[in-house]
Amino acid sequence: MTTPISKTERSEPNLISGDDEKTGSRSDTPTLNEPTQDEKPEKSEDGDGEVTTEEEETEWISGWKLASMMISLTLAAFLMLLDMSIISTAVPRITSDFHSLPDIGWYASAYNLASAALQPLTGKIYMYFNTRWTFLALFFVFEVGSLICGVAQSSTMLIIGRAVAGIGSSGIQNGALTMIAKAVPIHRRPSLVGIIMGFAQLGIISGPLVGGAFTEYSTWRWCFYINLPIGAICAVLILFVHMPDHRANRDESAMQILKTKLDWTGFVLFCPSIVMLLLALQWGGLEYPWDSATVIGLFCGGGVLFIIFGYWEHRVGSEAMIPLPIVRTREVWASCLSQSFLFSTVMVASYYFPVYFQSAKNASPFTSGVNLLPSILSVIFAAVASGALAQRVGYYLPFATASGVLSSIGFGLASSMGPYASTATWAGYQILLGLGRGLGLQMPIIAIQANTSADVTPIAMAILTFSQTFGSAIFITAANVIFTHELRNELVRRLPDINADMIIDAGAGAVSEVVSGADLPQVLWSYSRGVRATFLLAVGTSCAMVLTSFGMGWKDIRKKPAPSPVSDEA
Repeated sequence: MTTPISKTERSEPNLISGDDEKTGSRSDTPTLNEPTQDEKPEKSEDGDGEVTTEEEETEWISGWKLASMMISLTLAAFLMLLDMSIISTAVPRITSDFHSLPDIGWYASAYNLASAALQPLTGKIYMYFNTRWTFLALFFVFEVGSLICGVAQSSTMLIIGRAVAGIGSSGIQNGALTMIAKAVPIHRRPSLVGIIMGFAQLGIISGPLVGGAFTEYSTWRWCFYINLPIGAICAVLILFVHMPDHRANRDESAMQILKTKLDWTGFVLFCPSIVMLLLALQWGGLEYPWDSATVIGLFCGGGVLFIIFGYWEHRVGSEAMIPLPIVRTREVWASCLSQSFLFSTVMVASYYFPVYFQSAKNASPFTSGVNLLPSILSVIFAAVASGALAQRVGYYLPFATASGVLSSIGFGLASSMGPYASTATWAGYQILLGLGRGLGLQMPIIAIQANTSADVTPIAMAILTFSQTFGSAIFITAANVIFTHELRNELVRRLPDINADMIIDAGAGAVSEVVSGADLPQVLWSYSRGVRATFLLAVGTSCAMVLTSFGMGWKDIRKKPAPSPVSDEA
């Protein structure tokens, strides 16, 4: 039996504690998987020396409460991802209504910048405040932002609404994952997280399709109004679900927490550094040349501030907004990198398969969305199935590794597609890619939850969500640069007498309008080669995910049997 830990000793989050899984002795590398005496009352060693605990938690939720929570969280995650992509097909109509073509970049940037900059802070907020009410408050902010966008009478008002919605969305995904961690034991989480992450992917992929339909048949304002009725359903479903409370320092007042626990200095340093870095990535090569003073200045300013932020976090220690003891834990940083690499492949596929269909196959935006169904269905199937299998097998690492392997093979095969690939070919490759992505969607999440104590899980989830957002931004920018460079080179090589920039500016959906006759096949091949280059980038990130997945830890997440009295005496 372990020695009981006093209330005084438990006043701070247990950031660095754990036993070596192989020997039962104290490990050299800090881990975060040691439960407190209050959380897990019994602890024993099995025959192999592995530390096991009995999960006797009387507050876990089940039945209709669990079903209600799952529906609410899945819809909320779906809306968050839908809001990221739905505006893409509505932007042309919006700029026409507001005569705001110069603002086009801000409609997406305002949302993404606000969301990414606040994600680590929301983790700290979830750590010290009631999870359900914090989630509802942030979700309410997201809904208010959507309402502002829907009723916007000017471009400036729309941008403000997008920023407000981004602030609210910053805590939706990590809040949902934190609630799952507090609502059910670890051995039940893989299938539940798989359901949420699998169905939420519909938001990214269906966004352009839904946005185009609203814009064409009703009004672009419904791209934002749609969040209101669905959001109301989410709030009602979760409002009456009581969840276990594992907060740290729950005896302190809200004002004390706001003053002393949220690391406002770290936030003031972190927020502008991330905004500058993301602006540099989004503006580089589009608004300004990569070697312009604006882009270089943003990179330098953001980099310097981020270094200062890192020094401050090191100085503050466990009270930091991003505590370095958590980040330095192998299972955490490996899971964050894996999630970043995985979602880079999600974004590449979501962006560039439609480009392939609309250019090489001359498909409409609606048809290109329909053509993504093999990917959508296979992602959902694999996410749910892998969650159930991981729950039964007890280990998440094999599925994370298999995810990277299948994704790398799938993108490698997809890179061979030309403009005349058959339906069976591109559908089959999408199925393979979807299975690969679905296998790994929830595994980094489960790895972190299995290796962190309950009171620091919110921060760990926020770090993971930020890694997903920031990593995706980096790799989709890289993919865009590679695609444009390869497309231009191919056009110049194949059609030296045609203005390559004119074809590129026309867009993937208007290729047949600006080029015809004998030149069209060469342009289609050029687009296929450009898409091929982005898929090869995704092969690289998929292979990187295979490597980082090995650091996620080999831990049995199945429910452990209670130790018998005989084993205690022995």
